[in-house]
Amino acid sequence: MPDDEGAQTAPSPASAASRVLGSTESSDIPRHVAIIMDGNGRWAAQRGLDRIQGHEHGTDNIRIITHAAAELGVQYLTLWAFSTENWSRPAEEVQGILRILAQAIDSETEELHRRGARLRHIGELDALDPSLRQSVLDAIELTRDNNAITLTLAFNYGGRREIVHAVQSIVREGLNPDDITEDSIRDRLYSPDLPDADLIIRTSGEYRMSNFLLWQGAYSEFFFSPKLWPDFGADDLVEAIADYSRRERRFGALAAPTSGR
Repeated sequence: MPDDEGAQTAPSPASAASRVLGSTESSDIPRHVAIIMDGNGRWAAQRGLDRIQGHEHGTDNIRIITHAAAELGVQYLTLWAFSTENWSRPAEEVQGILRILAQAIDSETEELHRRGARLRHIGELDALDPSLRQSVLDAIELTRDNNAITLTLAFNYGGRREIVHAVQSIVREGLNPDDITEDSIRDRLYSPDLPDADLIIRTSGEYRMSNFLLWQGAYSEFFFSPKLWPDFGADDLVEAIADYSRRERRFGALAAPTSGR
C-alpha cells in the first residue's frame, strides 16, 4: 500500500471554482440553481441494472451536489425529483421511487440539518402516503430556520399545474380582473418566496424544459450536460457555473454598449 505522506487531497468545489472563474465574487455565482435530474434509468441500463437502482444512485448524488452548491455560495438549489407525469410510469417503478424518497428523508435530514440546509418542497403532497407526507413536513419543520442553503425538492410537481393552482386560488378569492398582476400570481405559487431560477441545468443530454419552473424560469440561463445524473459531480456543477458567469444577462434589454464604440 503506498504511503499517504505527501498525498494531495482533492480540491474543494470552491477552490475549483476559483481556478475556473478567476474569482469567487458573489456576482459570479447564481443565487438560485435548479436542476432537472435526468438519466437515472439510462445510467442503470448501461450497467445492466434495474431502473430503480439508477434512482437509488441518483438519490445518493443529491447529497454530493447539495454540499458542493452550498460550498460554492449558491443560496437556493431546486432539484426536480418527480413530476406529475411520472405517475404514468410502471407501478413498480413509482413505488420504488416513493420508497427511495422515504429512505432519503429518514437518512439524510439530520445531516442536512447539521450542515445548515433548509429543506423545502414544491408540488402537491396529497397524493403521497400519509406517513411519507408527514415525514416530509417534519423535515421541513426541523430545518426551517437554517440558512446555509435552501434545498427545494420538486416532487409531484409540474410547472403548468403550479400556474393552474395559482389561478384557481385567484378565482376562489374573487380577485377583480384589474387586480390580477404578475405579483398576484407569484404570491399564489407553491413557494412564493422562492426566487426566480438564475441557472437551470439539465443532465443526460436532453434539451427540454419538460414543464419545469415555467414561471420562475422565464429568464433563466440554461446549461445542458451530456452526463447522466448519477455521474454529474461537483466538477460538473463548477463547469456549469463557470459557463453561467461568462454570459451577459439582459432580461429583454439591449446589451450594454462596448467601451470605445
